[in-house]
Amino acid sequence: MAILNVGDDAPSFELDTDAGERVSSRALQGKPIVLFFYPKDDTPGCTIECKEFRDAKASFEQRAFVFGISPDDVASHQAFRDKYALNFPLLSDPGHQVAEAFGVWAERKPGSFGILRTTFIIDQGKVIRVFEGVKPEGHAAEVLAALP
Repeated sequence: MAILNVGDDAPSFELDTDAGERVSSRALQGKPIVLFFYPKDDTPGCTIECKEFRDAKASFEQRAFVFGISPDDVASHQAFRDKYALNFPLLSDPGHQVAEAFGVWAERKPGSFGILRTTFIIDQGKVIRVFEGVKPEGHAAEVLAALP
């Protein structure tokens, strides 16, 4: 499946967070959703990206819901959150159904599938911005600047 485009309906999702709570996209109202897909907890690029979103939390708080999402399980997310004092929810997509629905679960090299580092801004059920081929450094600021 191809990566979703601006104007596409955003797939609804319901996933567990690092805190063991269930989050439903349908219940998130009043501000846009930033959903950043990253490959794996506690790896160099993913750590940089998550720490930048952590450091920008105050800037995002009034403007968007922010979620990191990867195929890691809740226990992995908890350890990653605790190690780096992450202050936003990490969503666990171990069966990569949500990643597939957004088109970011793909063959990264022959015979090896994984997450394509991609961020979506969703507003009122529609994709309003897509960042493909994300470079972790500076990405949180780039997303913040793109928020409506």
